[in-house]
Parts: sequence; C-alpha cells; structure tokens
Amino acid sequence: MDLKHYYQKIRNIEAGIAEAFVVVMSLETPDGGKPGTLTEVIPRVAAKMIVDGIARLASAEEAKQMRDRQAEALRAVEQAAAASRVQLTVLPTSELNRLRASVRPPKE
Repeated sequence: MDLKHYYQKIRNIEAGIAEAFVVVMSLETPDGGKPGTLTEVIPRVAAKMIVDGIARLASAEEAKQMRDRQAEALRAVEQAAAASRVQLTVLPTSELNRLRASVRPPKE
C-alpha cells in the first residue's frame, strides 16, 4: 500500500466536505461490518472511512431523517426529565389538618 497515495485520497475527500459534521452510512464489510448504520462524524473521520471502504456519505434525505430522529429522541428525554422533576412534599396528618383549618373556618 502506498501511504502517500492513501493519505492524499483522504485529504482530497476531506477537502470536498464543506460541513463541520457530516453523516455517513456504513457499508457491509468482509469482517462483519453492519450495513445501513448512520453516524455523524467530522470530515476527517468521514474521509478515512470512505477511503477504507467501510462507509459512504449519506444522502441529504438520509441525513435529514437521522437528525430528525435525534431531535425527537432529545425531546422525549427532556420530557421524561421534566416529568421526573415533579416536586412532592410529605406532610404529617396533623400539619395537613392545621393547614385546612387555616384556609376555611371550622363549622359550628
């Protein structure tokens, strides 16, 4: 393997990527790589994965779908976190009765 040629390919592909983070889709590999997994990586890593033949750049539609799924998952986590922050105060019965009595006068 010619290392100069290998790293030149990586630099050329990296130069063609304009985004700060790019989505790549994994390809099936002889060592058991699972095809179809979307991952967001920096351009340098994406270029290396492409040259190594383990991934390809995802289409704009695939990238949008992945980011939409991530946003939905984030919203779900934030909702669950907000629901877990419900404040609960435990009062003794005597304290509860005293509070009730102070709000409404006792019946005669």
